[in-house]
Amino acid sequence: MALKEQQRGGFTSRMGFILAAAGSAIGLGNIWRFPYTAGENGGAAFILVYLIFVVFLCLPALFAELAIGRATGKSPVGAFKALAPESLWKFVGGLGVFTGFAILAFYSVVAGWVLGYLGKALAGHFSAGMDIATSSEQFTALITSKGLSIGLTGGFLLLTALVVRGGIQGGIERASKILMPIFFVLLVGLAIRSVTLEGASAGLYFLFAVDLSKLTIPVVAGALGQAFFSLSLGMGAMITYGSYVGKEARLPGAAVAVAFFDTLIAMLAGLIIFPALFAKGGGAQVTGGEGLVFTVLPTIFHELPAGFLFAVAFYVLLGIAALTSTISLLEVVVSYFVDEQGWTRERSTWVVSFACFLLSIPSATNVSFLALQNTIFGKYALSIGALLISLFVGWKWGVRPALAEIEGGRPMPFGRLWAFLIRYVCPLAIVVVIVAVILGIST
Repeated sequence: MALKEQQRGGFTSRMGFILAAAGSAIGLGNIWRFPYTAGENGGAAFILVYLIFVVFLCLPALFAELAIGRATGKSPVGAFKALAPESLWKFVGGLGVFTGFAILAFYSVVAGWVLGYLGKALAGHFSAGMDIATSSEQFTALITSKGLSIGLTGGFLLLTALVVRGGIQGGIERASKILMPIFFVLLVGLAIRSVTLEGASAGLYFLFAVDLSKLTIPVVAGALGQAFFSLSLGMGAMITYGSYVGKEARLPGAAVAVAFFDTLIAMLAGLIIFPALFAKGGGAQVTGGEGLVFTVLPTIFHELPAGFLFAVAFYVLLGIAALTSTISLLEVVVSYFVDEQGWTRERSTWVVSFACFLLSIPSATNVSFLALQNTIFGKYALSIGALLISLFVGWKWGVRPALAEIEGGRPMPFGRLWAFLIRYVCPLAIVVVIVAVILGIST
C-alpha cells in the first residue's frame, strides 16, 4: 500500500461511517438551539416545517456532498479539481476547508466552556444551588478569565487532535463507535428521567404544543436555516467523510440514517432540557444559547433527584457532542494537507491544531470576536458554500454522473425528484436563507 493511501485510510464499515457522519452533524446546536427554537416558534408546527426541509432540502444536499467525496476519493479541494479540472471550482473546495478551520477556532472555545462546566459539575459546584444572578456571575467569570478560557480551548483541541492523528480507522471511526453509543445512552437516560419529573408536562407542552399563529415568514426562514446547517452542509465535512466511504456502501440509506439520528438527537435534547426546567419552576427563565446551558440549568440541578449525577451526565453529553463535531472540522483541514500537499497525517494534525489554537485566542479572550466569527463563518460562509456545491452538482458536474455515484448500480427511488431538488429547489432555498440572514429575519 502506498504511503498516501496509508495516510488517507477509509471507514471499515457502513456503521462506522454513519456514526462518524452523525457525530459531525450532531453538535452543541442540537442540544440547545433546536429545542429552544421549536418551543418559541410554534412547537409541533415548527417541527413539522423543519422535518419537511430536512427531507426535501437537506437530504438532497447531503447526497450531493457524499457523492462528490466518494466519486473522487479526495478532500474538498482535490475533489473539485478532479471533477472540474482547469476551472475555478477548486476555490469552492478551498472555501470549505477554510470555513471548517475558522469554525473550529471559535467552536473549540465554546467546547472549552463545556469542559470547564464538566469540571464544576464533578467538583459539586452545583449541588448547593444558586440563583440566576449568581450563576450568570459564575459564567461571566469563566469567559472573562483569559488564561482559563485559553487553557480550556487548548485542552479541547488537544483531545480532538489525539483522535484525528489516529487516522480514519484507528482514530475517527474507533472514537465514533465508542462515543456515539455512550452519547445516545446518556441522552435517552436523561430524557426518561426528565419527563418523569413532577411538573414535566409543562415543558412538554412548551416544546410540542401546536401554535400555527407563530409560523410567520421569519420563523419559516429560521426553520430552513436550522435544517440546512444542522447537518454540517456547505463546509466540506460530508465531502471529506464521503471520500472515505467504499464503493460497496449504499449512500442513500447511510445519508437517511445520518439525517434521522441528527433530528432524533435534537428532539431528545428537548425532552431533557424543558421538562426539567419547567418542573422546577424555571419556565420564566427560558433563553437560548449559552444562557440556557451555562446560566439557567445550573440553577436547577440541585433541585433534581440525583442532581449531581444529572449535572455530570449532562455536561459529559455536551462534551461528546462538541468533540464529535470538532473531530470532523479538524479532519476537513487535515485531509487537505494529506491529499494536496503530501504531508503525513501526524504532521498535518499537529500543525493545523496549533495554528487553530492561535486563531482561537482572540475568541477565547473576547466574546464579541467569537460572535463575529460565528456570523461570518457559521452563517455566511456556510450558506455560500452550500449554494455553490448545489450549483456545481446540479449544473457543472451534472445530475446524471452524481446520481450514478449515489445509486452505485442500484437505482434509487425518486432519483428524478432528487435531480429536480438539487438543481432548482436547493439553490433557491439557500438564497432565501442568505437573504434572511442579511436582513436579520432568521431566528
